[in-house]
Amino acid sequence: MPHISVKMLEGRSEEQKDRLAEALKETLVDVLHTEEKYVSVAIEDFTAEEWQKVFKEEITDKPDTLKIKPSYDPKSLL
Repeated sequence: MPHISVKMLEGRSEEQKDRLAEALKETLVDVLHTEEKYVSVAIEDFTAEEWQKVFKEEITDKPDTLKIKPSYDPKSLL
């Protein structure tokens, strides 16, 4: 603990994903005062079509868990 799961549209390079995971790990260590050994980060890529379901399940259906809410219509990605 803690674990971060990043879900996003496909298209980023492995280098970008590695940099993102490292930055998220460093932020968790700094803000939560935890040790690196307890941090895990997962990154999942989705097509625009797959994202429609992810958006509904992770964003639309769980408004109380969001700390930052998006201001776009996921259908605009299709």
